Amino acid sequence: MASAGAAAKAAAKAAEWKPTEKIENYKISGRTGIDLYRSIGENGPKVSLGRTIAYTTFDLKWSRKYVPEGTTCRLASARPHLIIIYKLPKPSTPLPPETQRLWNIFIAGITAHERVHGEMILDLVKKIEATSIGLTMADDPGCQKIRQELTTRLAALSEEQRRKSREFDKVEMSDGGNVHRLILGLVNGG
Repeated sequence: MASAGAAAKAAAKAAEWKPTEKIENYKISGRTGIDLYRSIGENGPKVSLGRTIAYTTFDLKWSRKYVPEGTTCRLASARPHLIIIYKLPKPSTPLPPETQRLWNIFIAGITAHERVHGEMILDLVKKIEATSIGLTMADDPGCQKIRQELTTRLAALSEEQRRKSREFDKVEMSDGGNVHRLILGLVNGG
């Protein structure tokens, strides 16, 4: 199991890396707020049961160093390589001034919402890092049991992150929630 010293080392290591952020736009069209919103419904990213306005995902890879120590195995280092990807709508042509004003408010709010999801992903990676570095497994000279233990721990952390993300969306997208208000502002003109 990880010691307090290992946790401190993990925190120090976390300060050495930074995630990469990437924005991927999908094209929408329209001259009014309602037209833009309809286009989002037709062209937005497909997520689970349907299309959504925006979506945050990530690409995460790890560089890990497992060190056999007699019959024990220790995970000596785990360095993440994280790309947080925001998928956001973007009008394909210039908008009329009033529609542009409404769009600017809408997309700023949607982007802020998605960045919260990005922070949740970053928090997940930091928790994975803290759980991983210094993890030891007895009777594992080939460093196989430790990988299974790590997979079990990471699955629980990942499920926690997904739960928090769903709860955040439920509040934000409910009647009167932030995203709901942003949509109404765009389609109703203010």
